[in-house]
Amino acid sequence: MFGIVILAVYAVLMIGVTLMFTRKTTDAEGFHVADRRIGSVIAAMSIAATWIWAPSLFTSSEMAYTRGIPGMFWFTVPNVLCLILFIPFAKRIRAQYPEGITLTGYMAERYHSGKVKGVYSFQLGALAVLSTAVQLLAGGKTLALITGLPFWSMTLALAAIAYSYSRFSGLKASIITDVVQLGIILMGGALLVVLSLRMTGGFDTVRAGLGAVSGEYTSLTSSTGIEVLLGYGLPMAVGLISGPFGDQCFWQRAFAIRRDRIGRSFFAGALLFALVPICMGTVGFLAAGSGFVASDTGMVNFEFVSSLLPTWVLVPFLFMIISGLLSTVDSNLCAAASLTTDWLGIGKDTVQTSRRTMLCLLIVAIAIANIPGLTVTYLFLFYGTLRASTLLPTVMTLLGKKLTGKGVFAGVLTALCVGLPIFAYGNLAGIPAVKAAGSLTTVLSSGLVAVIASRKAVKA
Repeated sequence: MFGIVILAVYAVLMIGVTLMFTRKTTDAEGFHVADRRIGSVIAAMSIAATWIWAPSLFTSSEMAYTRGIPGMFWFTVPNVLCLILFIPFAKRIRAQYPEGITLTGYMAERYHSGKVKGVYSFQLGALAVLSTAVQLLAGGKTLALITGLPFWSMTLALAAIAYSYSRFSGLKASIITDVVQLGIILMGGALLVVLSLRMTGGFDTVRAGLGAVSGEYTSLTSSTGIEVLLGYGLPMAVGLISGPFGDQCFWQRAFAIRRDRIGRSFFAGALLFALVPICMGTVGFLAAGSGFVASDTGMVNFEFVSSLLPTWVLVPFLFMIISGLLSTVDSNLCAAASLTTDWLGIGKDTVQTSRRTMLCLLIVAIAIANIPGLTVTYLFLFYGTLRASTLLPTVMTLLGKKLTGKGVFAGVLTALCVGLPIFAYGNLAGIPAVKAAGSLTTVLSSGLVAVIASRKAVKA
């Protein structure tokens, strides 16, 4: 009953905020890019909230608990750096394609190629589905533990909440709720850290946990640190650095933010985001330093907080978790909805089709989240590598590199058909070197093949 009440209160809060600060949107410009008038403060909070997904809340604690300093380093630094590296390219796409809505539309216009549009639509759409599945998987697990209700019903509940307000005014609803969600996350995280420090011996316990619960991961350059680099850090860094570049959520915001505020918005968003893995990682270090034994390391922060702190602390913790998950889900819904404009234009019927697209995405994501044995970390690493498949062709295009539509299509297709399967095999087989090779193959092959195929096409 407790968890159900929390969900109901949360749903009312988000719907109320949406109704209070936005109006139902029926035109494509307003629904997909919020009339291109988003200011820097609100934009920064929205960017940070959108980037706070399930891994930020759960995997950061898991990495601190199981892989110590190397795990936290390879999770946090690329997560922050990628948003900063994205800034010049966000400015470029806005300057080169000022009335755009999607990355797909930009690439299709540059190359006048249906194949390029198709492969980019696939990559961006698949990412939105898999990212949503991760959020529902992590949130459903947490709520199922608390409520005792079936896991599948919790994934349905979370999906219904996100859809209820996202369909009302599209990106405007996503951004205004992001502001509230980020406030909940930051206040909740600070509360958990302060209380946990007081209950476990303070920073001495944190220091004791820096080497993870096993005490073996104290250095980036030790044998265990190199092991983390190959099996986790390199795939993570590749996936994260390419994150915004292969995610329509961030291109959509680049088109929606006031043109002169793009740089400061993304920079401030990166700094705001950094506070979250730092807080959750601290909880992981505390759990390790205190000798806490987690039954599920992927949920160590929840288990540790539940065992250590008073029951009432679960309320802000749950609000924090749900906010982090749904801030990404609603952004994914808006991103997927915006992709419909690439195929249908921006006529009167586009918004209604966009709402149906949101619903279809949720149905597929719910089905994936309910696959038995699926873990947050595995799914996150997989779709992180998926994002890398379009990184180099996108960057080279924005920088003015002369490519052809056939070359770009061949490059991305090679990354998807060669690099991604190598990574998937290494992930499933638990072979760090193969995982690293798969990540590098994915990101490099798309660029190399694009250049080679483009030169051959020009010569022909």
